[in-house]
Amino acid sequence: MPSPPSQSAAKHGRLGDRVFAGFATGAGVFMVVLIAAIGIFLLIQAIPPLADNKASFLFSRTWNADPADLNFGVLDLLLVTVFSSVFALVIAMPVSLGIALFLTQYAPRRAARPLAYLVDLLAAVPSIIYGLWGLEVLAPALSGFSVWLNENLGWIPIFADGNVSAQIGQTIFVAGIVLAVMLLPIITAVSREVFDRTPTPHLEGAIALGATKWEVIRTTVLPFGRPGYISASMLGLGRALGETIALLIILSTTTQFFGWSLFDGGDTIASKIARASAEFNDPKAAGAYVAAGLVLFALTFVVNAAARAIVAGHKEYE
Repeated sequence: MPSPPSQSAAKHGRLGDRVFAGFATGAGVFMVVLIAAIGIFLLIQAIPPLADNKASFLFSRTWNADPADLNFGVLDLLLVTVFSSVFALVIAMPVSLGIALFLTQYAPRRAARPLAYLVDLLAAVPSIIYGLWGLEVLAPALSGFSVWLNENLGWIPIFADGNVSAQIGQTIFVAGIVLAVMLLPIITAVSREVFDRTPTPHLEGAIALGATKWEVIRTTVLPFGRPGYISASMLGLGRALGETIALLIILSTTTQFFGWSLFDGGDTIASKIARASAEFNDPKAAGAYVAAGLVLFALTFVVNAAARAIVAGHKEYE
């Protein structure tokens, strides 16, 4: 005897469910294939110039992409990239934490929503606007403070004399602050969502035991949201590593190597590639920059994978 239509549909799944499942699976597979294709493309384009390179690509700090005399290394670009991004993250993490806690724990509901939208709008501002703001507004405003840090705290390596003038402002110090502002909406948005999902019984239990507002946050909200907050920060770091236009505008070019000072100039991997786009008419010269892009691609992939690994196993975030 044939099964009733309702039982048959439940057994095999509805057509709409099967179509949506196929679409979702296809989209996921497409993304994996796309990422793999990008990595393979970068690798294929990078192999010829790397084979002709006369310097150590990973450990040399010189960069000469002349096709007739390839002598390039990514170390200096990598150091500037990581240093500026980490500096931005150090600034953005506590500020984002404070904003997220204020919006979820202290602000009235009527005010929290529009304020959250306002913070999220920072993500919609184009990078070029941030770059112009950093160069034309922030750099002159921080000029005196930069000089004061350099003169009074110059004995600390990160505040020592850099390879560009601290007074000019086209330094990692200014670029890092601009990057930090750009990271705020990313870290704040994810952290806000995580803190909002703190189980109500945990909050009520802490209040019932006589905990103050801060004690409730310290004993329930922060422990629950710590993995999500750290993961959000790692995602922000991945965003900072790949920022191009803002740093291209702000950072001053220099022939000197990076010296671990906030008052250094130079180039990140992304800004170096953008700055040299006019040289891409030669395959070998372009391949040298593609090789640098491959390093950035791998670095960003590792950072984002680490962010995902942090929240893996936490069912409350799934």
